[in-house]
Amino acid sequence: MNWTPYYTGTGSIPELPQRLPPPPPWRAPTGTAGVADAVQSPSPASTYRADPELVDAVNAALHLRRPLLLTGPAGSGKSSVIEQIAAELGLGSVLRWHITSRSTLADALYRYDALGRIHAYNLRAVDRPAVSKRGRAARLASRAARDDIGDFVQLGPLGTALLPGPLPRALLIDEIDKSDLDLPSDLLDVLERGRFEIPELARHSRRQVTVRTADPGIRHDVKNGLVECEEFPVIVLTSNGERGFPAPFLRRCVRFDMPALTVSTLTNVVEAHLEKVEEDTTHTLVTAFVDRLNRGENLAVDQLLSAVHLLRGDRIQDDGQRTRLQELLFQGLGRG
Repeated sequence: MNWTPYYTGTGSIPELPQRLPPPPPWRAPTGTAGVADAVQSPSPASTYRADPELVDAVNAALHLRRPLLLTGPAGSGKSSVIEQIAAELGLGSVLRWHITSRSTLADALYRYDALGRIHAYNLRAVDRPAVSKRGRAARLASRAARDDIGDFVQLGPLGTALLPGPLPRALLIDEIDKSDLDLPSDLLDVLERGRFEIPELARHSRRQVTVRTADPGIRHDVKNGLVECEEFPVIVLTSNGERGFPAPFLRRCVRFDMPALTVSTLTNVVEAHLEKVEEDTTHTLVTAFVDRLNRGENLAVDQLLSAVHLLRGDRIQDDGQRTRLQELLFQGLGRG
């Protein structure tokens, strides 16, 4: 691929629309299966390269059935670890809970749409005159069939991970250090017992209710309003190290600090994403990237991949332009 300035900044309109080149493999949309010339996005499970000490930490967490708390800067590969664990253990798709300052435990467990249920009830009231001529038993049966509380209860990522099943589910709790101060403590009981109650279902007349889950299109039966796992989920929590956590929370986790990124490690990462790389160009960019990290700049691995994809080989002949693009792609991320 040669450097082509598709945008010229002159406002001139070409006779025919220009077709952009294929995107980098990690930026290919997931819905391109079957599309001609589409570049398939590689799975993090196949491209991530784990440090030996991290492998030990993951296995310790698996043996102890404890969450794994990974601490490291943004872009260091923390969230890719759970993808690789799920793939190697055959645990299926990863459930994700991205934490913000407004995240609560209740949202991660389940949501009950009371207003939506009331609205549906009011809409059904329009049909009552037509139904009123039927027998009482028929009316009650019709009402029970149409007033399904399960349509208005949806389990969140943590609630779905705690559903009973033959295999544990993989759950990513991303950026736990962004949470409200109380959230880590709120998690303790659920993570320790592996169960929670849905009060709206516990007091419902039906013993068993089928609810929606965090998996699109998948529903699951909940009995007596209680969700209880048969196998503790495999949980990876990530933190950028922006604050500490209470001791009771830390005691229940296996903790690991992500290792510093080296030239060797990053070269392996680049080769995993880009099958063919020009050795000299890649080494120069990786070395420049690591030098910036060692100077305390906050950079993400994605920036290095972008630079290698765009600047490798002799795609850009102008040295000044190469330098400008490298500076553009290696801009620091600050501390946010």
